Amino acid sequence: MLLREVGYARPGSLEEALELLRSDDGARALAGGQTLINVMKARAGSPDGLVDLSRIEELKGIELGGNGMLEIGAMATYTEIMESGEARARPILGAVCAQIADVQVRNRGTIGGNVCTNDPTNHLPPLLAALGAQFVIAGADGMRTVSADEFFLGVYMTAVGTGELLTTIRIPAGRADGFSAVTLGAEGTCIVSAAASLNGGLKIALGCVDAVPVVLHPASADADAVRAAVEGANLDPPSDVHASSEYRAHLAQVVAVRAVNQASENRS
Repeated sequence: MLLREVGYARPGSLEEALELLRSDDGARALAGGQTLINVMKARAGSPDGLVDLSRIEELKGIELGGNGMLEIGAMATYTEIMESGEARARPILGAVCAQIADVQVRNRGTIGGNVCTNDPTNHLPPLLAALGAQFVIAGADGMRTVSADEFFLGVYMTAVGTGELLTTIRIPAGRADGFSAVTLGAEGTCIVSAAASLNGGLKIALGCVDAVPVVLHPASADADAVRAAVEGANLDPPSDVHASSEYRAHLAQVVAVRAVNQASENRS
C-alpha cells in the first residue's frame, strides 16, 4: 500500500531536529524506518510529517569511556553494533543484534528505534533492562537520564515525550550475560524472551509477557530458584495466534533458565 502524502525534513543537527519536533505535534522522528514506515503503509499510524535523523552525526557514535561505560548513539544500526570493537565491552549486545530479522533490517534498523518503539516482541528492551542501561533524552530543557525501569512505560510508550529525542544509551561493561528467546522462525520476532546478567548480582528481564520488560532478582542462579522467581511473578501474558497465556508463562520459565545458564557460562 502506498503512503499518503506527509511532510518530510532531514535536519543536520540535534537542535534542528528538536525544533522541528517541537513545532509540529503531528511530526514523528524517523530512525531506520523498519517499523514506522510499515505502520504508515498499513494505515495504523498517520503522522503529519517525518523528521529524518539519518544526517545527525552526534546520534551515531559508539564509544567506550575510561570507566568502561559503553555509550551507543541512538542512530547506531544493529550491524554497526555487531561490528564495533568498542561494543565488545558487552559482547551480548552484538550477539543479540545478530539475531534480529535479516541482514537488510540489521543494516537499517537502529538501537534507538528498537527501544523507542517498545514493541513487547522486540529483542532489545528486555536485554537493556537486564544490563542496567541508562537512556539519555534531549528536550527543550536540556538533557536528562533515566534508567531502564523508568524508560519503558507501556506498549509503544517510553519516557521520550513529545518534542524530545533519545540521544544515547549508556551500558556498563560486563561479560556474564545471556539471552534466550522463542521466535517466529529463525529470524522472526519473539514469542517469549529472557535476558540475564550476573554482573553484580543476578538480574533477569522477561519480554513478551507484559507491556514492559518484567525484571526479576532470583535468589540464586540455580534453575529451581529461577523457575520459582518466574512463577512468583504471577505472570498473566496475553494470548494470541502464536501462544496461549498459559504457554507463554511456561515458556518464560524455560527461556529464563536458558538465559541464566548462558550468563553463567560467559562468566567463566
